[in-house]
Amino acid sequence: MEDFRRSYLRLCKEGGIDTQESVLAQLQDTRTVTGSCRLDLRGQSITVDTCSVLGRVLQNDAVFTEILLSDCMLSEEGVKLLLNGLCSNTTVKVLDLKGNNMRGTGAEALGQLLVRNKILLVLEWNALGMWEEGFAVFCEGLASNTSLSQLDLRNNQINHQGAAELCLALKRTSTLQELDLRWNNIGLLGGRSILEAMQQNRALIKLEMAGNNIPSDTLRAIEQSMNHNADRQSTLRESRSRTQVLSKEIQLLKDEKSRQFLSMMETIDRQKDEMGRSSRNSSIRLGQLQEVLSEQKSSVNSLTAKLQMTEAALALSEQKAHDLGELLTRVKMEKAELRDRQSREIKKEQEVFTDFKLYIYNVTEISIANKCYCSELSIHQRILKHKINHRFHKNTKQHNCFQLRGVSSKLTKSDRGWIISTNLMNLCCCIFESKDLAGKEQVKVAEVSRVRVELQEQIGHLQAERTAQGGLKEKIAALEREMKVLSTAHREALLDKESEISSLLERLRIREGEIQRIREDEAQRASFLQNAILTYVQGSPLAHFSPKK
Repeated sequence: MEDFRRSYLRLCKEGGIDTQESVLAQLQDTRTVTGSCRLDLRGQSITVDTCSVLGRVLQNDAVFTEILLSDCMLSEEGVKLLLNGLCSNTTVKVLDLKGNNMRGTGAEALGQLLVRNKILLVLEWNALGMWEEGFAVFCEGLASNTSLSQLDLRNNQINHQGAAELCLALKRTSTLQELDLRWNNIGLLGGRSILEAMQQNRALIKLEMAGNNIPSDTLRAIEQSMNHNADRQSTLRESRSRTQVLSKEIQLLKDEKSRQFLSMMETIDRQKDEMGRSSRNSSIRLGQLQEVLSEQKSSVNSLTAKLQMTEAALALSEQKAHDLGELLTRVKMEKAELRDRQSREIKKEQEVFTDFKLYIYNVTEISIANKCYCSELSIHQRILKHKINHRFHKNTKQHNCFQLRGVSSKLTKSDRGWIISTNLMNLCCCIFESKDLAGKEQVKVAEVSRVRVELQEQIGHLQAERTAQGGLKEKIAALEREMKVLSTAHREALLDKESEISSLLERLRIREGEIQRIREDEAQRASFLQNAILTYVQGSPLAHFSPKK
């Protein structure tokens, strides 16, 4: 409020205009009233300069919503300046210009104001209908206005031509509901024009026509048209209220269904999330199981490779054992043959030794006998020598014969000693040969025992390897059983997940079917409600007054 007053004083000072004390006093009084949004200048004599300043101040004012300028005797130029300032104001809602004797220029300014602003006008006791061109501009602005619902044009000297212009505006406007045309000069022609306009206007429900020299039948027809419009408006209001109620119910149903749909979609989203999580967990678990399975496969492959290598080594060891067994068999056979041969040789040697013992015994006896014989022979020789020496002279022939026999006996004895020595040498050779054979037999026995020990060691190693291979086979069998159990469990888990996914998909399909059915029910109910509303509106007694589409 104080800003308005300061702006007024500043513009007056800038324009060199004297301020009106009455206006300042009214602004001061308005400032003292707390929360007042009314500029009351009724009955004040406002000059053209003051109207110019007030128009400039009101262009950007956002305080006043109601301006009262009745009975201010405003000039045409002052009204034009004031209304031009109000054209850009969007705060003022009510403008009272009662009793200012406005004519053509003021009517044109009011028409421009109606085109550019949404404001309620009070125009009683003016002369707007005096100039036809200005009133035509006013009516054009009235037809273009989309917010004015009440208009007071009492005592404005409107004749039948102005009424015709006003009827053109009434045919075009759809917001004006109350119009006061009392105490004008409309006459019979103007009344008929208004009656004709009322056949097309469906918004006007209150029209005051007293004091216009209009026949009573025309007034009754106009009143009847007003009643029809009022009934139509009441029907439309009732229809609108019912439509609003139905719309609210439909909106509530839509909201409820949308909430249900949203909750269902949230449930479906949660289920989808759960399915996604379960599928991700299943995929992770499947990946883990596949990794474990691949690890088990790799371990089984490694164990299989080891088993194959072990089997190959076992086959090689068995082949070696078989070869060693054959070698052992051959060695045993050779040993048996050698033993038999040695036993035969030993038997032969024993027989030879027995014969040699017998021969030695015989030789010993023979040597003893020979010794005795030699001693006797020496005795006999001495005796013979003595006899020969004694009887040398008896018989020479006998002496020679005896010498020949002694020589022969000596030769026989030497041959026997040679034979005995030869036999002894042969016996020693046999003994040495038997000792060599016994040494060779001992070497072969030692070699056979060594080979037997090596074979026993290899057989022990082979048995240990066979035992280890048996353990590996048991481990492989256990791993195969574990792999079978894991594959069975994995297959069962996959089947469970697939069944769960199929059940969730079935539930999702059922939910989608329910949502589709709910949407169809809602669309059907909305169509039923729309048809019911249309049937109700068309079946009402005033349906023929409703505007055609």
